[in-house]
Amino acid sequence: MRALTLACALALSTAPALGETPRARDRFDRVVIDAGHGGDDRGAEGPAGLVEKELVLDLAQRLAKKLRARGIAVSHTRAGDAFVSLDERTRIANAAGADLFLSIHANASRSASVRGIETFFASPEASDEAAEELARAENAAFGAGAAKLAEGDPVLAILGDLLATQHLADSQAFARLAQGELSRGAARSRGVKQAPFVVLMGVRMPAVLVEVGFITNPSDEKALRKGAERERIASGLARAIAAFREQQDARAGMKAASGGE
Repeated sequence: MRALTLACALALSTAPALGETPRARDRFDRVVIDAGHGGDDRGAEGPAGLVEKELVLDLAQRLAKKLRARGIAVSHTRAGDAFVSLDERTRIANAAGADLFLSIHANASRSASVRGIETFFASPEASDEAAEELARAENAAFGAGAAKLAEGDPVLAILGDLLATQHLADSQAFARLAQGELSRGAARSRGVKQAPFVVLMGVRMPAVLVEVGFITNPSDEKALRKGAERERIASGLARAIAAFREQQDARAGMKAASGGE
């Protein structure tokens, strides 16, 4: 039952609202960048003091600059050090009418030896126990309401078919592109995974969450402190988004847009 109800939640969240006219398929031209955590929610912290909320905001700003250079408009769920609720992140994304939602985070583990980069798309069931635990931890930052959504609401089971199949497929496709680009020169690729992240559920567009490394691992934390590594990550994500834009525009019968690094 949990898988069915959460699948319906994912589908209904990405489908047009009742009475809403579906947006005509046009050129891929806007991305929403979601820097995780913020304000009182510091996120994870590394052994040498690197704080997740500060790291991911810097990465979001670097990525935005690169995307704008490629002619892609950017909306941020947070532009500074402030806590932004789950509902507000969702509202910002959907109001922007964007073509992609990208949430940026840094991972954490009870074991300091765990390291590497992984990319997630939303799914009713997690890929494995570690993915389930990570989603539970990220969802907890948004409070009890998010936890309830992650567990599924039985009422959703009777509300309709899975209307967002294409968005889910596109999310998986972009996750693979992002992981491939981020893995270039990375210490370890942990692959593409799936998990019930609530921040990805309410947006009406393909949505992916990237964990850029384990801030609790001394080697990952040391790398993530450096501007060169942050630039590598931002450039990799920009290349992945550009490739995804090309795929989406080709599917819509449009010529590739020019511009970029």
